[in-house]
Amino acid sequence: LFRSITETIFENRFMHVPEMTRMGARINVHGASAIVRGSPRLSGAQVMATDLRASVSLILAGLAAEGETIINRVYHLDRGYERVEEKLAACGARIERLKDTAAE
Repeated sequence: LFRSITETIFENRFMHVPEMTRMGARINVHGASAIVRGSPRLSGAQVMATDLRASVSLILAGLAAEGETIINRVYHLDRGYERVEEKLAACGARIERLKDTAAE
């Protein structure tokens, strides 16, 4: 079973796919389309967000994954989501934002 997603507005919308495949997602990008196949499970990994939508996608994948997921470069989140960690934690998610020591 698979699903196809086609992007018709923006280029490079699937830049987060390599990060999700590191977590065990089965996704292949072909031009402006991504083929998504079901995966029995995702595994926690250290990944990097590239934009706002990628940040949220990786957070949701991390919440569904077994083990710990660390997402770097989540500053994109602040442009589109207010207090996202607090809101997800209120729903039962085990999530926290760590201070970026590399930026200091």
